[in-house]
Amino acid sequence: MMKENKEPVTKSESVSFIEQFIIDDLKEGKNNGRIHTRFPPEPNGYLHIGHAKAICLDFGIAKKYGGKCNLRFDDTNPVKEEIEYIDSIKEDIRWLGFDWEEREFYASDYFGKLFDFAVDLINRGLAYVDDQPADVISEQKGTPTQAGIESPFRKRPVAENLELFYRMNEGEFEEGSRVLRARIDMTTPNMHMRDPILYRIIKSPHHRTGDTWKVYPMYDFAHGQSDYFEGITHSLCTLEFEVHRPLYDWFIDQLKTNDYRPRQIEFNRLNLNYTMMSKRKLLELVQEGRVNGWDDPRMPTLCGLRRRGYPPEAIRRFIDLIGYTKVEAINDVSLLEHAVREDLNIRTPRVFGVLDPLKVVITNYPEDKVEEVEIINNPEDESMGTRKVPFSNEVYIDREDFMENPPHKFFRLAPGTEVRLKGAYIIKCESFRKNEKTGIIEEVLCTYDPATRSGEHASEKKVKGTLHWVSANHAVDAEVRLYDRLFNHEDPAGRKDDDYRKFLNPDSLKVLKGCKLEPSLRSAKHLDKFQFQRLGYFCVDYDSKPDHLIFNRTVSLKDTWAKMNK
Repeated sequence: MMKENKEPVTKSESVSFIEQFIIDDLKEGKNNGRIHTRFPPEPNGYLHIGHAKAICLDFGIAKKYGGKCNLRFDDTNPVKEEIEYIDSIKEDIRWLGFDWEEREFYASDYFGKLFDFAVDLINRGLAYVDDQPADVISEQKGTPTQAGIESPFRKRPVAENLELFYRMNEGEFEEGSRVLRARIDMTTPNMHMRDPILYRIIKSPHHRTGDTWKVYPMYDFAHGQSDYFEGITHSLCTLEFEVHRPLYDWFIDQLKTNDYRPRQIEFNRLNLNYTMMSKRKLLELVQEGRVNGWDDPRMPTLCGLRRRGYPPEAIRRFIDLIGYTKVEAINDVSLLEHAVREDLNIRTPRVFGVLDPLKVVITNYPEDKVEEVEIINNPEDESMGTRKVPFSNEVYIDREDFMENPPHKFFRLAPGTEVRLKGAYIIKCESFRKNEKTGIIEEVLCTYDPATRSGEHASEKKVKGTLHWVSANHAVDAEVRLYDRLFNHEDPAGRKDDDYRKFLNPDSLKVLKGCKLEPSLRSAKHLDKFQFQRLGYFCVDYDSKPDHLIFNRTVSLKDTWAKMNK
């Protein structure tokens, strides 16, 4: 059972167990002091934040210890692979801040070498062609406590195996009719060593090799050998591959011609609550229209997080905080959100945005007068300077900032009370107007005190409430999309008896029309990020146009889920 990590984590000065392996290997002079890693994604979907952990490790280790990291696509299944996925993967890696330079490889680069290696195994009596269907082969493998049953084709003569394997690649047999298996040990407790399948027949064209091949290597057969061909020194994998390691080493033993061999090291995966990492299920959400594509800001995909406004620095910081261990754990998504807030707090300018506008008329302010008030862009970073914001006799405030009959300690606007409009004046509510039919408050009438304008010459008058606002005559209309967690259950995919779809959060997206923003945002570009004061962090969506601004909420200012779950 995985443990849940909900407490904030501080970075330790000690190195991870993986780095200690690296340090020890360097001290011992292994691989002539080389450090060479690789990131080997399958091009059958978009990368999600779980992959980011592997990316940061593979590229980060290489950079820290003066080594190299390859990008190698594990393109061994042409049925599921798309050029679209390859392009997206490269974009995501670069966005995270890493570069593979000229070292872009594909498992398909080695199809010829892998085929020759398979032929060599057949010639040495270490591989054979099995005519049994997949379900029979699976059943014959037994259980971890019960030995497997040898295939009736296990003792097939070498010459016959060779002929059949070549004919398989010529396309003479149907898919699923034959496979090539390694001859290892059907009695070992490790199920992966019980004559694993090396090749299967697939008659779909490959995106790089076309119709050249009709047989394709399995992941376990292609992975380790590709590491060997590229001179990889450390093959860093997630924990589910730990039981595959004996097979990884067995293949290398049959292939290697000198003392060099890659070393496989396993680490824990990145698991988040309220999130699902299965590429198959994420694809279902896309295909069923439950989200708006792979880059929907609610998705855990890197392109989705990018569109939502997550900075790559925050993702790297989060991964640095949770670290790498040998123990599977579920990390709280609020830790990720905290890392995002910390990063955006430092780097984003503060602006005024009103999401549910209520007009305030300042009755004693001249109707034809417009002032420009100076606002600090970011109090965390003085180098970001200030900006001018227009102020007039009509402004918008958020509707929740006014109450006709406020409760005790309501420090916002109410009949007879005073508040400060941030950066401008103190105003006092004198009255308000309601719609006669609906009873909804449509306008608040106030007066202002000219002596209370913010700045060094302002009066000493103090009030408890400060509101954000936008000048009505200068406001920019916008659509704001309030994104929240896609699932309302901590482990939506963890119950085998439940359909994960039942845990979809119905409030994961709310679209607000008619929002009012300060005029400086008219020139904002796609993915520009801002803090809407008192409301949260927002970024410009890809759909945004100059005549139709669209902003996505990246994250709220505080963890509202923590309050709800108390």
